[in-house]
Amino acid sequence: MTVDLKSMSVLITGASSGIGRATALKLAERGAALTLAARSYAPLSAVAEDARRLGGQAIAVPADVTQRAQVSDLVSEAVATWGRIDALVNCAGQGVIRPTLELTDEDMDRMLAVNTKGVILVTQAVVAEMLKTAAKRAAGRPVGRVVTPVGTMGRYVMRGSAAYSASKWGAAGALKAMATEFQRQGVQFTLLYLGGVDSSFWDTIDMPVQRDKMLRPEEAAGAIVHALETPAHSVLNEIVLQPESHQYL
Repeated sequence: MTVDLKSMSVLITGASSGIGRATALKLAERGAALTLAARSYAPLSAVAEDARRLGGQAIAVPADVTQRAQVSDLVSEAVATWGRIDALVNCAGQGVIRPTLELTDEDMDRMLAVNTKGVILVTQAVVAEMLKTAAKRAAGRPVGRVVTPVGTMGRYVMRGSAAYSASKWGAAGALKAMATEFQRQGVQFTLLYLGGVDSSFWDTIDMPVQRDKMLRPEEAAGAIVHALETPAHSVLNEIVLQPESHQYL
């Protein structure tokens, strides 16, 4: 039997746009209780309003995932509002595809901070809370689920992706280590290797791609929801989802 997402408390980072926003709206349609996080409050608040109109419950909490104090406040507000956190969806991310010899310190620092450190900080704080409130879980639900769309650059590489792939491989490695560490305590981890999702990521990327042939954010969100709905006794460890082709030959 699939997990019922109604009233499930889900924290989503990077929720103001792209995959995070699409995931919030799909979960809202299923009646989930959402804590939506991103750095900018205005677009985040708009997503929360849309989620409530679709039948979900939602609060918007601005937070920088690279700052431990802000992450702590984010998790505390989620627990104060909903009583617990049942699932985490790590969608916050930064991306730069650039020839290796042109990479700047700023490029590397920001991607490693958000894509690697940020994922670790948020997951660390949420899992600690999941374990503290495990007794509050509804019957038929796991202690907690952590779903992270690390992207195909967390599994493969391409030209110009040295720093970006490093940040994504770092996140994937950290999450796999956590999955091993917490598997006997009921916290389940899913990695989504999503390729070619049409989002603002591509607005500044100089590559010969066909955005109309990419995955839609809603398709990526569907994979995330599927992972969250998987029966409690099973774990969907990894999903690879790519468009058939979106690059010009």
